[in-house]
Amino acid sequence: MTEHARAPAGAVAAALQDVAALGGFFVLHVGGPDEGWHPLDHSYARGFTDLAEAVEHRHHTREPRIGVSIAHLGHAARLWSPTLACVLLHGIVPDLTELQRADDGPALRLPHAAGWYTERLPEPTSALNAQVMRHLWGLAAGLRIKIAPRLLDGNAASALVGAAHALLAARPGLRKPLTSLTTELLSTGGLAGTGVITGPDLTFRRRSCCLYYRAPKGSKCGDCCLAGRDGP
Repeated sequence: MTEHARAPAGAVAAALQDVAALGGFFVLHVGGPDEGWHPLDHSYARGFTDLAEAVEHRHHTREPRIGVSIAHLGHAARLWSPTLACVLLHGIVPDLTELQRADDGPALRLPHAAGWYTERLPEPTSALNAQVMRHLWGLAAGLRIKIAPRLLDGNAASALVGAAHALLAARPGLRKPLTSLTTELLSTGGLAGTGVITGPDLTFRRRSCCLYYRAPKGSKCGDCCLAGRDGP
């Protein structure tokens, strides 16, 4: 990232505040008291164990992989949603380097707003991808339960398209640039080959499964590679 591309902290904070109104997964808190938050890297080092166990309890499953995968998918959605919206609505890639997590849940916070103007970046799509994927790589590296890497990549892609779908529903006028950016991201790095967009409303079919269908009351997600098949 080049320093000349830096956006003023106030502009980044205002952009994040604006996109937060789009829904819960678009909320990324900025500033406020430090108490009750910890660096995300600490959560990654602990394998996101607390959130994975909360998922297991909520879905009444004793299969740790399900808890880990669903916690990972939810975290990916909380990363993609505000960043994707900020890029498309405000031309800003938020800097997620100092991202923190709530001590008692999955909420995310930046102690200080920072970011870059997309128009001043040589490769804004790569910059956006890097901000999100560094966190998902950090989470994957700390997991204590073995999960197939391509399942996690599929989760990242599914969360990306889910965020894009929600943004399209809220801002239909963004269809063309949103579809273009989402498609480009899906061909970048580890997201390449994870699935395909199947319709103009950003419907998606992934090539892996998040394992939710294995929970006692779970089901196959709409974008699952198993959707439409009989049996488990």
